[in-house]
Amino acid sequence: MLVPGLCSITYRQLDVDGVLELAAAAGLSCVEWGGDVHVPVGDVATAADVARRTADAGLAVASYGSYHRAGVHDDADAVIATATALGAPRIRVWAGDQGSGEASPVDRLRVVASLAETVRRAHDAGVEIGTESHGGTLTDTTDSTRRLLAEVDELVGARTLTTYWQPSVDAGEDAAIAELAALVDRVSTVHAFSWWPGTTRLPLRSRHSLWHRAFELVRAAGGDHDVLLEFVPGDDPDLLAGEAATLRGWLNP
Repeated sequence: MLVPGLCSITYRQLDVDGVLELAAAAGLSCVEWGGDVHVPVGDVATAADVARRTADAGLAVASYGSYHRAGVHDDADAVIATATALGAPRIRVWAGDQGSGEASPVDRLRVVASLAETVRRAHDAGVEIGTESHGGTLTDTTDSTRRLLAEVDELVGARTLTTYWQPSVDAGEDAAIAELAALVDRVSTVHAFSWWPGTTRLPLRSRHSLWHRAFELVRAAGGDHDVLLEFVPGDDPDLLAGEAATLRGWLNP
């Protein structure tokens, strides 16, 4: 099943109720709550309150969008506690703060070891960890991401770590699909938006061919995946209903 949802960071300018009202009205099923504005790290009371309000709105908590950087930040325990209070089944984290071409072997080892320890602690709390697919981290390329996943698997002794996926900035359609194909067996969540060229924000439908191919790949991989809308043009709340309708139509043809 591909489940349509929203990243709360899409609308940092709105409060929790504003995000919930938009998501519910747009027919979405879940929300990934960001740790920078709506559910601050360590604020367990707020996390529990947002969990209750999300359920009251008829929505599920997809994940906790943390900004924890493995090997850099020492707030993993607070992040896990916050996610647990939020009722999030998954935490999004970042693989360090250096790109794969910049990190030394020692830097990489530090990130891998930290990430493996976070995966273990989260597993004990009943929460999954997924890495953000992003430049300036060890998940900036497909090859580095696959290597990172294997390195953490070896330390943890299990294939517990997953990764998020989104098209790389300025990647053409075929290149983006090739990246997804190489990672799809480890992808838990998709961040859906259409940027082209560069970081120019377009309506989701503007790259309909790319997204149709992407969702075919994810479906073929089997299992459940959250597909979360992010980066609508102009951060405009009035655009969410149309973007959500496009996404829902693609996920449930």
